[in-house]
Amino acid sequence: MQCARLWVALGMILAAAAARLLPHPPNLTPIGAMALFGGAAFSDRRVAFGIPLAAMFLSDVALGLLAGDLRITFHPHMPFVYLAFAIQVVLGMVFLRRLSVLRVGTVAFAGALQFFVLTNFAVWAIGNWYPKTWAGLAECYVAALPFFQNQLIGDLGYSAVLFGAWALAERFLPAAHPAELRT
Repeated sequence: MQCARLWVALGMILAAAAARLLPHPPNLTPIGAMALFGGAAFSDRRVAFGIPLAAMFLSDVALGLLAGDLRITFHPHMPFVYLAFAIQVVLGMVFLRRLSVLRVGTVAFAGALQFFVLTNFAVWAIGNWYPKTWAGLAECYVAALPFFQNQLIGDLGYSAVLFGAWALAERFLPAAHPAELRT
């Protein structure tokens, strides 16, 4: 990736991570879009995973410090949250090689859905809030629907912002404009 492109993409991811620190409704954050964008923008797999995951981790630490208790941020479900986040990076790498509004929207929806399914399964499987039955699992998913709604709004909205800003950068910053998104 050209140096200018790298810095533009890196700046966009860091801005998205910083946006998590602003007041927001539960789960209405840029993390899903940040993961998709990282997967799409960086051709080097280490960078595609490393930068979004590092940005997520740093913003998690900052949120814990702001709350005065890192246990709020780092909980037993955290490995599942990061796994779901990494899956979103893969979705960006695989399905967003060519960009269109429909493609970005569809992949953002799929990313939010897999995040919802995986992380709420972890809440049910590890936690003590729901019985370990099919009914308990269904109850867990139903209770999480408002969070899914917010995440879906966030993932779609922030994906539009990140990928739209990327398209504008490619158009108006000559150093950031290759023939296609991936280099």
